[in-house]
Formats: sequence, C-alpha cells, structure tokens
Amino acid sequence: MSDLPTALADASEKMSKAVEVAKEDFGAIRTGRAHPAMFQKIMVDYYGTYTPLAQLATFQVPEARMAIISPFDKGAMASIEKAIRDSDLGVNPANDGAVIRVSFPQLTEERRKDFIKVARTKAEDSRISIRNIRRTSKEAMEKLEKDGDIGKDDVARAEKELEKITTDHVAKIDELLKHKESELLEV
Repeated sequence: MSDLPTALADASEKMSKAVEVAKEDFGAIRTGRAHPAMFQKIMVDYYGTYTPLAQLATFQVPEARMAIISPFDKGAMASIEKAIRDSDLGVNPANDGAVIRVSFPQLTEERRKDFIKVARTKAEDSRISIRNIRRTSKEAMEKLEKDGDIGKDDVARAEKELEKITTDHVAKIDELLKHKESELLEV
C-alpha cells in the first residue's frame, strides 16, 4: 500500500466482500420456503471431484416447500441425492430417475432457533473478518507513518475514515442478520 486513499479503498473493498460472503451464508440457511440459494454451498462428489451442485444441475421452485433439481448428467443423480441428504438442510430428497424432488417440512420452533444460532455465528464470523481487515489496514497506515511517508495528521484522519467504513460494513452485517432472523421466525 503506497498511500492512504489506496489503503482505505482496499479495506473497503475487502469489507464489502466479507458482507457478500455473509449474504451468501445467510442465503444457504434454510427458512420456511425453498429457494435455489439453499443449495449454493453443497458440494457433490462428481466422479471423484468435489463440485458445487449449482454446476451440475438446474433448480426450480414450483411451490414454497418444494424444490426440483434437474441434473445435467443423469449418472450423477445418486451422488447429488447423497450430497443433499448429508447437507445441513435436514431434508430427504426423492429421485424419480429424471429429477430430484426436495420437499421441505414445516420448521419446528426448535429448528428455527437452531438456524438463528447458525445465522448469528455466521454474522459474528463476518464481523471478526471485518475487524481483522481494519486491524491490518491500521497497521499498514502506522507503518507508512513510521517510515516517514505520511504525516501523523493524515494517518489520524485516515484512521477515522477507516473506523467509519468499518462501522458501516458491520451495520450491513447486522441488518442482514436482523432480516434473516425475522425470515426464520415467520411462520
């Protein structure tokens, strides 16, 4: 990092990526409704290579509690079915030879609370990631000051800006978590 604006832009970009990862993680947490994002993190043993399910099939959601998975290669159906069954979705897929049907049972109160705990853990992981990015950027700024490349006032101003960027990104994570919790509590 050669200067403060670059350091701030890099930190902001990395924090935005952490927010995107949190969004993807929340999308993979099951709610009362089926949606294709639930299958994003599932890896299938496809002829000895672990491959994302999204690369092996298409998804349809004809009704709120049903997903239909159409594999491109019918020979991979058993592997796909096993990967879904072994995932943390808590569902039992049915294979009819052409497509795999996944019906999602009504979530129990206990299961909802478990999913909320998972969502909170993922949110905290994202916050930690953002704080680590802040710490790394702050250390880089202090090094620039120590090396005499930048004055103390500039570093202080940049650190305030970095703190604002951090606060904004943590607030985005909190907002995503709040939305996911309300989605999970919706019956």
